[in-house]
Amino acid sequence: MSMNNNFTVSRVPSTHRLPFFSLALIHMGMLTALDQFMLGAVLGHSMTISEAFWAITGGSIIFFIATFGLGYAGMKEGLSGSMLSRWCGFGRTGSALVGLLIAVSLMGWFGVQNAVFARSLDFSTGGVLGFKGAAALSGISLTILVAFGIGALKYTARIAVPLFLINVLYITWAIFTGDTPQNIAPQAGDPISVSTGMTLVVGGAIVASLITPDITRYSRSASSVFWMVLLTIFLGEYLVNGFAIYLAMKLNTADVVTIMSQASTGIGFLVVVFSTLRINDLNLYSSSLGVANFVEVLTRRKCSYLLLTLLIGMTSTLLSVFGILDRFVDFLTLLGIFFPPVIGVMLTDYFLLKTHKKALDYSRITGNIPSETPLFGFCAIIASLAGGVAGYFITDGVPAVTSLVAGCLAYLLLKMALACVTAASRQKPQARMHH
Repeated sequence: MSMNNNFTVSRVPSTHRLPFFSLALIHMGMLTALDQFMLGAVLGHSMTISEAFWAITGGSIIFFIATFGLGYAGMKEGLSGSMLSRWCGFGRTGSALVGLLIAVSLMGWFGVQNAVFARSLDFSTGGVLGFKGAAALSGISLTILVAFGIGALKYTARIAVPLFLINVLYITWAIFTGDTPQNIAPQAGDPISVSTGMTLVVGGAIVASLITPDITRYSRSASSVFWMVLLTIFLGEYLVNGFAIYLAMKLNTADVVTIMSQASTGIGFLVVVFSTLRINDLNLYSSSLGVANFVEVLTRRKCSYLLLTLLIGMTSTLLSVFGILDRFVDFLTLLGIFFPPVIGVMLTDYFLLKTHKKALDYSRITGNIPSETPLFGFCAIIASLAGGVAGYFITDGVPAVTSLVAGCLAYLLLKMALACVTAASRQKPQARMHH
């Protein structure tokens, strides 16, 4: 049994549920990657060890609530995140917008990862290509590989994760024992507050929260979802981030390429290569699917996967060429502000309002999806936007928490107001009949 049985627009039946460890490894892989190492390096270069710890802990609590909540719903219903959002407030068209939001964020991640690879490539070739030339070359090459389905890419995941973890352990051991590279130039890091650090931690992992149901729909129990999320937080947030924080403080730099390439010579470059291939392969693939779903919902037409992959890959490459890596902190901040209210709305609708509980329960018995799908969830979309705006403009407190709470409250108030208006409109005809 494998996850090759996609069940893209249907429930995953109980007969196709998978063992805990096979799913946990996939989920843990989302936060044991180069992007988490980059986040840890930023925290370690701009915060004290205690501040970084509390930032990771606070961000992890938010991540756990969001991820376990959605993961549990995905397990119970056997539905992917985008499908689940249809009956969690957003409706059919709204779910396409959620998919588009994920796709755009993954395009940004493609640009970030490609920029990291380009810096490593430029460093390894002695600056012959220049950063922009290296970024264009690497981005176009990977786009072509993914677009034309080069089968060798599937093997990169098997060696990228263990190679990455081994390299991080090696660098940490080398520096801890005093074998510190002498040619790493110290950099001055701008101080980051704990509240901002929490938002960065949330931003670095929040996309994983939204796509967790894609994995947990194959889970067999709530306890397996609980431990899967907990292990991912421990390995990704505390272990990988912890090593990166230590290295950034020890070397006084947040430059991941410098740490990887100079602290472990050629092995570091290979780690950057395989990690970038693994992550950007997934980023480009998922982005293409998200945009394809969005276009299909709006136009009822199917787009060419090849054409979409090429267009998205080229656009993402331009992001790296024009310096998205230099805006890495801003990118994480935006993700940490505008994604939480979307998740908050879904959790509020599923666990509190239970708007479509009867339809979901009945269809679950038959193994189908609900026969009636709301077309557009105006309340969910407006509440998500309101939560994001609140998190962006309200500077007091933790922006990620502000946006999450504001989104939930806005959704509750909008649904209550809509219910009152609906009830009032129904009473008017009845009053006229009595007269």
